[in-house]
Amino acid sequence: MNPAPNLVMIGPMGAGKSSIGRRLAKHFNLHFADTDHVIVERVGTSIPNIFEYSGESEFRRMEREVLHDLLDHENQLIATGGGTILDPNNRRRIHERGFVVFLKINVDTQLERLVHDRYRPLLQQPDRTQVLRDLSATRQPLYHEIADITMTTDHISPNAATTQLVLHLAAHWQRSSNTA
Repeated sequence: MNPAPNLVMIGPMGAGKSSIGRRLAKHFNLHFADTDHVIVERVGTSIPNIFEYSGESEFRRMEREVLHDLLDHENQLIATGGGTILDPNNRRRIHERGFVVFLKINVDTQLERLVHDRYRPLLQQPDRTQVLRDLSATRQPLYHEIADITMTTDHISPNAATTQLVLHLAAHWQRSSNTA
């Protein structure tokens, strides 16, 4: 058993962090928080607007602040943005305060799931396939670095993934009440 006060979902966009995370939060009676949604609530504008008017570095600063605020609490299920793990301080903090579930997905499945997505700034490029491959090459090792368990979500529904994760978490995660 790996004790941690929170569950943290990591992985690339389209892997199911929010949809599966909501289901897991309900099952384990945890407060669900999606870092992207918290940023939008705090700032009062969309993530594409933040990227356009303030830049990615300002977005990453906001993301770090939100993540660290959420991790200061307990009994949370936190769905992170795909790039949250780029910051070494975020990885350290996630590892210290969370049991980390890495939802893995291949680029072809990401493209299928995100075909109509116009919301994610990093995907607003002519060659989405190459963008996703490049992101995967950079981020996969970082996801693996802090993951307590990994689940591939390519050909599985959110409900089936949730059922499998409930079993894995029951065997491997123990909710603790450590302080920050």
